[in-house]
Amino acid sequence: MTYEELPAAVRERLPLVVTDLAGVTVAGMRTPELVALVAAWSCPPGDTPIPGTRVRSVPETAAHLAAVGACCLELDEGNKYAAGHPAAHVYFAAVAATQLADRPVSGEQFLTAFALGYEVAARFGRATTIDRAWHPHGNWGATGAACAAALVMGATPAEVAAAIDASTALMQVTPWATVLAGDFTRNLWIAGANAAGLQAARLSLAGLVDNPGSAHDSLGGILGTLDPDSLVDDLGERWLVAEGYVKLHAACSYTHPAVDLVQALRASHAWQVDDVVSVRVRTHSLARPLLSRHPHNRLAAMFSLPFVVSTAVVNKTVDPQTMEPGSSAFVAAEEFSSRVQVEIDEQLDAFLPDVRCTEVRIELAGGDVLELAAPNPIGDAHYFPLDREAIRAKIAGLIGEPDTERIMAAVGELRAAPDAKLVLRDLALG
Repeated sequence: MTYEELPAAVRERLPLVVTDLAGVTVAGMRTPELVALVAAWSCPPGDTPIPGTRVRSVPETAAHLAAVGACCLELDEGNKYAAGHPAAHVYFAAVAATQLADRPVSGEQFLTAFALGYEVAARFGRATTIDRAWHPHGNWGATGAACAAALVMGATPAEVAAAIDASTALMQVTPWATVLAGDFTRNLWIAGANAAGLQAARLSLAGLVDNPGSAHDSLGGILGTLDPDSLVDDLGERWLVAEGYVKLHAACSYTHPAVDLVQALRASHAWQVDDVVSVRVRTHSLARPLLSRHPHNRLAAMFSLPFVVSTAVVNKTVDPQTMEPGSSAFVAAEEFSSRVQVEIDEQLDAFLPDVRCTEVRIELAGGDVLELAAPNPIGDAHYFPLDREAIRAKIAGLIGEPDTERIMAAVGELRAAPDAKLVLRDLALG
C-alpha cells in the first residue's frame, strides 16, 4: 500500500500523532528519571540523537531510550479499542529501521509503514482479551512494531506476516502489580516491544521464521484469549489509527474523564478547595486496578485514581509538575486524597469500548452538590478531539515554544522528504 492509498482520515491523523508523540518523548527524556537512566546506560557511540538530549548513540539504543521517555509521563497517544498505546509501541521501531536502512526511506514510505504498523497493533489489541493480571504494554503492541520495521526494510507480504507472528513469541511478562507498585521497569515494556518488533523483522528477512501461529499460543494462550475474527473485522473499511485519543493529563487514561469533570465543575462554579467535603467518582471496571492510595513516586501516582482526582481538585491541573514527587503540589494532593472516594460500577461496562462513562459528584461544606458525567475523555477522536493547534499548545506547555516550533516544522517536512532519516533527526531535536 502507498501513502496515497491510505484513507484521507488516516493521512490527516498521522501528523497529529507524530507531533504529539515526538513532543511527549522529548518531555519524558527531560524528567529526572530519564536523565538518570541515560547517564547510567553506557550508550554505545553513534550518530543517532537520543531525543531531548545531547547524547548520540546507535539507532537501536536511541529508539529504546526514546520509547521509555515516550511513556514515562503517561501523556502518549492511545486507542480505546486496543485498550492501550499502539503509536508508542510502533513508532520507534519504524524510526530505528529507517535509520538502519541501506537505502533512503522516503517520508511517505515511513508514514505508510507507521500507519500500517499502528493498525496491526491496534487490531491485535482489540482482538486480545487480556487476563486481569497483565498490563497491556510490551506484548500485543510488538506486532505493529514488527510490521512497520519489516515494511521499512522492504520485506515481502509473507515476510511481514512472519515478522508479526514472530514478535508474539518475544513478548514480555508485564504484571499490573509492577505498575501499581510504582516499579520503573514498567516504563521499559514499550521499549521492549519496539525492540522485539525490530528483531522479529530481522529474523524474517533472514529466513529464520515463518508463520506457525505463535500468536495463538502466546497472546491467546498465555496473555489471555485471542479472537482471530476481530483481527480482520471491517478490515479496509475502518481504520483504528484514525480513532485514537490524545492525552491532556499526565496519568493513566482511565483517570482522564474524572479530571475533565473536576476541571469543568471548577470552571462553572465558584468554590475553593477548603469548601470541598468529598469527591465521589463512579466509573467502569477498567479502572479497578487504580484504587490504591498513598503513592510514593510518579508512576504509582499516575495509576492512583484517588490521587489523580485529588491532584485535579487541589492543583487544577494534572501535569508533570504537579505529579512530581516531593513537590508542594504532590504533598497537597496526598493530604486531600482521603476525601476522594471511587465506586466501580460494572453496569457501565455495557458501554465499553466505545464509551468510558464516568461521573463525578462534589459535595461542598454549605450543602451544595455539584455533579457531572462524561462519556469519554476530552481528546478522544469521537469526543472533543484535539486539533493541530491544541496539540501544539500541549507540547509547548511541556517543552517550550522554540522546541515545539522545531518539531512542528519537522513534521511539516516529513511527508515530502526524499530521505526521512534527516527529518527524523530534526524531530528528535538532534
